[in-house]
Amino acid sequence: MKSVFILDDKAWAGSNLLYKWQKSLGNYIAVAGQDNSVKIFDRHGHKWTELNLPGRCVGMDWDKDGDILAVIAAKSSSIYLWDASVNKISQIESGMRDQMSFILWSKISPLLAVGTAKGNLLIYNQQTSRKIPILGKHTKKITCGCWSSQNLLALGSDDNSLSISNHEGDTVRQITLRGEPAEIFFSVMKTDERSGVGESTVSVSVDKKILMLFNVNDPENRIELTFQRHYGNIVSYRWYGDGYILIGFSHGYFVVISTHIREIGQELYQAHNHKDSLNSVAISPSLNKAASCGDNSIKIHELSELKDISNVVRLDDETKGLDQLSWTDDGQLLAISTQKGTLHVFLTKLPVLGGSFGTRLAYLTSLLEVTVSNQVEEESPVAIEVEVEPTFIAMGPYHVAVGMNNRAWFYALTDREPGFQKLKDIEYLGTIASMCLNSDYAAALFEGKVQLHMIEGKDQEEKKQMKLFPDDDMKGRILCHALTADFLYYGTDSGNVVCVLVEDWETVSSYSHLVGVRKVFPDVNGTRLVFIDDKNSGFLLSPANATDSCFELPNFSPTITGVLWENWHTDRGVFVAYDDDKVYTYALHKTTIYGPRVTLVGTTPLLFSQKPLLLYNGELTCQTTSGKTSEVSLNTHSFLKHSSSTAAVSPTDLSEQLGKALLLKRFHEAWALCKSAGSASDWAELGKACLVHMEVELAIQVFRMSGNVGMVLSLQDIQGIEDMNLLAGHLAMFLGDYNLAQDLYMSSSCPIAALEMRRDLLNWDSALMLAKRLAEDQIPFISKEYAVHLEFIGDYVNALTHYEKGMTHNAKFEEHDEACKAGVARMSIRMGDIRRGAAQAIQHPSRVLKKECGAILETMKQFSEAAQLYEKGQYYDKAASVYIRCKNWAKVGELLPHVSSPKIHLQYAKAKEADGKYKEAAQAYESAKDWDNVIRVLLDHLNNPEDAVRIVRETQSIDGAKMVARFFLRLNDYGSAIHFLVLSQCNDEAFQLAQQHGQMEIYADIIGPEATQEDYQSIALYFEGEKKHLQAGKFFQKCGQYSRALKHFLKCPNTEDNLAVEMAIETVGQAKDPSLTNQLIDYLMGESDGMPKDAKYLFRLYMALQQYREAARTAIIIAREEQSAGNYRNAHDVLFSMYTELQAQKIKIPAEMATNLMILHSYLLVKTHVKRGDHLKGARMLIRVSNNISKFPAHVVPILTSAVIECRRAGLKNSAFSFAAMLMRPEYRSDIDPKYRKKIEAMVRRPDTSELEEESTPCPFCGFQLPQNDLLCISCKNNLPYCIATGRHMLKEDWCVCPHCEFPALYSQFILLLETETVCPMCSEELSAKQLKKISDCSRYLQADEVDQ
Repeated sequence: MKSVFILDDKAWAGSNLLYKWQKSLGNYIAVAGQDNSVKIFDRHGHKWTELNLPGRCVGMDWDKDGDILAVIAAKSSSIYLWDASVNKISQIESGMRDQMSFILWSKISPLLAVGTAKGNLLIYNQQTSRKIPILGKHTKKITCGCWSSQNLLALGSDDNSLSISNHEGDTVRQITLRGEPAEIFFSVMKTDERSGVGESTVSVSVDKKILMLFNVNDPENRIELTFQRHYGNIVSYRWYGDGYILIGFSHGYFVVISTHIREIGQELYQAHNHKDSLNSVAISPSLNKAASCGDNSIKIHELSELKDISNVVRLDDETKGLDQLSWTDDGQLLAISTQKGTLHVFLTKLPVLGGSFGTRLAYLTSLLEVTVSNQVEEESPVAIEVEVEPTFIAMGPYHVAVGMNNRAWFYALTDREPGFQKLKDIEYLGTIASMCLNSDYAAALFEGKVQLHMIEGKDQEEKKQMKLFPDDDMKGRILCHALTADFLYYGTDSGNVVCVLVEDWETVSSYSHLVGVRKVFPDVNGTRLVFIDDKNSGFLLSPANATDSCFELPNFSPTITGVLWENWHTDRGVFVAYDDDKVYTYALHKTTIYGPRVTLVGTTPLLFSQKPLLLYNGELTCQTTSGKTSEVSLNTHSFLKHSSSTAAVSPTDLSEQLGKALLLKRFHEAWALCKSAGSASDWAELGKACLVHMEVELAIQVFRMSGNVGMVLSLQDIQGIEDMNLLAGHLAMFLGDYNLAQDLYMSSSCPIAALEMRRDLLNWDSALMLAKRLAEDQIPFISKEYAVHLEFIGDYVNALTHYEKGMTHNAKFEEHDEACKAGVARMSIRMGDIRRGAAQAIQHPSRVLKKECGAILETMKQFSEAAQLYEKGQYYDKAASVYIRCKNWAKVGELLPHVSSPKIHLQYAKAKEADGKYKEAAQAYESAKDWDNVIRVLLDHLNNPEDAVRIVRETQSIDGAKMVARFFLRLNDYGSAIHFLVLSQCNDEAFQLAQQHGQMEIYADIIGPEATQEDYQSIALYFEGEKKHLQAGKFFQKCGQYSRALKHFLKCPNTEDNLAVEMAIETVGQAKDPSLTNQLIDYLMGESDGMPKDAKYLFRLYMALQQYREAARTAIIIAREEQSAGNYRNAHDVLFSMYTELQAQKIKIPAEMATNLMILHSYLLVKTHVKRGDHLKGARMLIRVSNNISKFPAHVVPILTSAVIECRRAGLKNSAFSFAAMLMRPEYRSDIDPKYRKKIEAMVRRPDTSELEEESTPCPFCGFQLPQNDLLCISCKNNLPYCIATGRHMLKEDWCVCPHCEFPALYSQFILLLETETVCPMCSEELSAKQLKKISDCSRYLQADEVDQ
């Protein structure tokens, strides 16, 4: 709140002032102090006049229109009337004898009520000068009163009573009170239903403690409201709004109550507004504000939201405190008197007046001050003191004009202090409605005319430089105008929008609208203009080509009062329209594929009573009632904030911002938005907008970013096109708006593009119509395409027509013509002209056509023709099937060799079988691969079981097998029957058959591996019943019933090749059940029947149970028995197999076994060496055997004899002698072969002890030299591995192994041996010298713990 002026008169010092604002206009304030005068000031604080009185002023009041001020003074019975319009004072004699104390004008009529100190009343009619004195209205001084809007007068008096009188002065009601009345008001109490009685409630403050309310018509039924003690006394109260009362209390409290009957007595709001005291309250309905004053401050509240204190003013130099508050009716000025005798006037509401030109603004900042500022270009503001309160302000590039009524004052803006210079003031011929300026001219609108004149011309020039528009009155009244740098625009009530070039004052263009034009708003250059007509619609006009470019603005609100164009240089197509509470942003899109158009981008709410002055890059500068400007950021430009901030935006916000940026054609910002966090759909939106706005370069970049290759390539193809319609057509097509694309193509330089597009879209109707206009040679080709489409959707009549139209009869297009002929053939058949169609199809070279026509005929049940066509087209399967449908078997038989479909063969076979031609039927069934029927025919009709059996075996047919089985059953060939029943998976039937006819062995053999556990069990049970123990045991074993199997095996007599024992061992091995094992061992040991069985079975049992150590022991026993019996090879094999088994199981080999194997092997080597003539090696082996002769009890003498002979041959005479001596023992002597006896005896008699020294070779473990046949190293005490070829100990450097049994041999010796032998001496497997590999590192064979010592 701005202080406007302070009145401070010496005569007033120290007294309470009495003052009153002029009603309605508020141009004057009348003030009276203790001196005998009333001073009248205007609203700027200038003293206007002074009324001198005979005594102090005791009361004054302005009449309802503010024309006449009535004053009463002490010591005078006259009433003084001052007329404001003529500044004259007049005087009326009241005729009252006593002192006047109260004066009040009626609210609705020229009646003045005057009360006196003795309670008398005078009512004076100012119009008729009639006076009505009423004596004795009250008995004491009349102190307060109020007129109602129904012209009732309520008066309060010191006699503690209140009277209500009519305008004649007759008393209507008289009410006694409990104390002195003060502040009486008429009002309407808030009730549920509206009573039409008018102001029927009277309120009065009684004794400063009670607020009393009553109805004029029912004064006895009163409401008395009392308040909390600590509030203090009631100082003052006011009604406002819909029955609310605001009350100020002496202790500084400020309270609002409602008079609604339900809420009465409740405080709606209460505040301790002032610390010590409150002096006065006031309400301004036009501002909707309340004020209270107290201590030394004023507080202003919003009535709509009492908690909001909009202003606080402190008057620090008013030490004695404040007194009375009073507002002008329009709420612009608030006066406050103080205890000290001064009067302050504050500005509470300014008229919102302002103007702008470019980015410069001029707006009212006080009643007589205009501020000029340019925030965009950061100029410092200039405050211009003006001479009158303006009703308009006009801004130009270098001038400001202000004015009221018919006068205007012009100021030039300068660089020197104070920044402005008054040029002149001009009077016009009528009251100015509005004014516009440019750099040289001013244009003023008054009374339907515009006067255009120079601003700074000389006077005589000015007459020349002045013109009135319009030239003649026929053109209508001008309702609005605007001025740009070069043009004057005006709109008339007859709907003309006229553009005048200022330089030569000639009309450049004129646009006729249907109704009157109320407002025009050109843009900065004047190339485009928005106007609002009498129907409150908005239009955008380009005056340069007014005929074709006037668009109605979409969604234009009828409340819109003004338009501002964007002043930011790059956004020139954007403007905003505004009303009292919203701003609507519009964008003009000049070049789009849809042509120029205007779009509503969005709206932004405005705060209460803000007037937009300037739009610059999305920032709206508004003027407020307090004389300041505020910035409003438009919602439609929110993306600008985003581009400057780095905060993350949610995807929905981003899409919304992007949408607005695109509507405003801000592609740069849109690109930045998409790059920061755009989704695929955002990029697509941007791309689409680029296409709509024909921004091809940018669109290519966008689609490249979003990876839309096809679109990029398409756009690059059309990049250089200069014909805008053709380019727009292509873009519309890319956007899928084909009708628009066609229109654009047709109006371009290349209309054929429309035809190409329609063809690509398969819109044949449109394509044909276009072809008739643009390219007749294309009609046949389009007709053919169209015919294909029509045929597809089933419109055969039109398809036939178009196929016929499609013929070119041109050899160049032979293929095309053939396709058309084919179409004609198909359509003819479809239409029922079968002969023509079939004939054409047969003539036509295409096989496919014959097939198609055949299919059509087939659906039409024309079988013979269909079959003929199929046959002609070599579709033999189809032909045959159709011939079958018409029962033409002869034809079918002819075609059969070409037919591959089994179905047809099958149909033919059935037909032949029905005719009794079984052989042909069987062949046809075979071609159809229907094996069951082939077998059935072979067996039932042709009696050919051999082929039937062959087919069953080849095809594994289950049903066929069943049939063959039945056939054999009929022949009582049960074995074959069972066989085929099993093949047909009828195991149960086969089993029953086997059971009935004792063929169970055959059944068991056949079922073999296929059988289930249940099958095995049933076979076993059968054999058990038949007492066939071996078979029963075998099948119990197969089905896992081991104990029963064993039981049967052990029951078998021993004759059967001992197979039963073998099977029993296998069973126990599988069962791994200790009790079964023990049972079998008892049997084998002969404990059950006293007959021990052969030890080999025990050995096999242990092997089956994987009890290798026991097996080894048994093996040694068996070997020993074999050895004793002289079966050395058997003994060797048993030991060798056991040895390898133990090795495989990684079990240590018993030393006894290893030794026995070595001795037996040495024995077997003798024969080999002797046979090869290597007697030394043979002799050495015989020496080793003879040293263990006890192990060969069956052949002691022959072995010793051989030893003697071989040692002698080898020159080992000492050894020969020792063995010969052994033979001379009495127990052997008699058994010597007579051939050798003499020689041996001679040898003993004449001993020769010469002996060939045995070679020494190193021990493979420690390298100690020892005889080559020794197998125990005396140095390291190791048993040495021996060579299986020679029986010598092994040598590290001459090592190899048999690849089968992995026993070691001396490589050199083994090679020699294999020259004559073909098997390994140890394992008897086939072997050749090539398979031997010399082993360089033999350490893995030298692990000392292999043999159990």
